[in-house]
Amino acid sequence: MHNQHSAGGFPGNNFDGVWQAMDELRSRFEKRTGTRAGRGEVRAAVLALLAEQPMHGYQIIREIEERSHGSWKPSAGSVYPTLQLLADEGIVNTEESNGRKIYSLTEAGREEVAEAKGSVPWEQGGSASGSGFAALPKAGVELAQAAAQVGRTGSAEQVQEAVAVLDEARRKLYSILAQG
Repeated sequence: MHNQHSAGGFPGNNFDGVWQAMDELRSRFEKRTGTRAGRGEVRAAVLALLAEQPMHGYQIIREIEERSHGSWKPSAGSVYPTLQLLADEGIVNTEESNGRKIYSLTEAGREEVAEAKGSVPWEQGGSASGSGFAALPKAGVELAQAAAQVGRTGSAEQVQEAVAVLDEARRKLYSILAQG
């Protein structure tokens, strides 16, 4: 009987186990997208944008999302407290315009941007920590989508091959951490 593999999650041609695993992986990554950046990265992004021109908070969020090609959308809950902290530190000025707060750099803010030497968190490897966190969730989602496609349309042999590739990728990811 072919259905004796039900404990492994692949009874016959039923790929529900693959689907569930891939959907869970994709949803975990999607939830993290935009929320995993550290406080320093949000600060660096805000300062880099304000160095170009004064902006309001929503513009800052939209610009970060656009410049990261959708892989990083910081929440208002991370951007607005960062802006308030920068104002408290004297790094940004705030003024009202058409009912919105517009933020701009002070002289101290321009000095901090100059010291950062143009690094921006939305570029791969461009964050202050040199890690480019925004690219990882996007790559994970794309991997989950490819695996789900194999689960949907692939033969049993193709599914087994995909499982082996994913197992190898997992081992390689852990080996990266072990090197650090």
